[in-house]
Amino acid sequence: MDCPRWLPLESNPEVMTKFVSCLGMKSTWQFGDVYGLDPELLSMVPRPVCAVLLLFPVTEKYEAFKQEEEEKLKDKQQDVSPDVYFIKQTIGNACGTIGLIHAVANNQGHLEFEPDSPLKKFLEQTSKMTPEERATFLEKDESIRVTHESSAQEGQTEAPSLDEKVNLHFIAFVNVGGHLYELDGRKPFPIVHGKTSEDTLLEDAVEVCKIFMARDPQEVRFTIIALSKDSY
Repeated sequence: MDCPRWLPLESNPEVMTKFVSCLGMKSTWQFGDVYGLDPELLSMVPRPVCAVLLLFPVTEKYEAFKQEEEEKLKDKQQDVSPDVYFIKQTIGNACGTIGLIHAVANNQGHLEFEPDSPLKKFLEQTSKMTPEERATFLEKDESIRVTHESSAQEGQTEAPSLDEKVNLHFIAFVNVGGHLYELDGRKPFPIVHGKTSEDTLLEDAVEVCKIFMARDPQEVRFTIIALSKDSY
């Protein structure tokens, strides 16, 4: 059976904020662009930041690295906190939504939800599930799928067709228990990138983003988005 496919989400912070808002997350935290990686531009990002999303191109170099990393980490067990919420991606083009779920699910202590929030309900219903069971549950979640589809049509660029192969991919970086986790639904498990804190999450995540960029120096299709407390 073919895996289901959704329209890809654009890497547009307004679309993302509206997406989670439609699913019942209060707008006390909002997504915003990170315009550059030097300290001056990072200092412009509203604080605190509770999650960082990276959109990057899936190239041959990246796929080779991903394979290598997987082999290495299978032998060398990482110490992953049981508090990390991780969901596998089984739906084509759904990496934007998976990234948003990772960002929100691992920050439920910071974020606020409406009483009837479909997103909060999804997180509660899947809290004890395995990453694979969560993926299957998402495939059947109509409220998230419908919101994803309408959000995918909202971007500034025309949404590609369902069958078009999109070679850009979203991942999330979060702080759980003082450790920086890379959460990518295409990978078998979360990746631990050392220690972090609420104050340094953005800078620590950006250091990892720089490694992604250095791996493909000819590429320019990188976008970084931060989930920050609304400062307005």
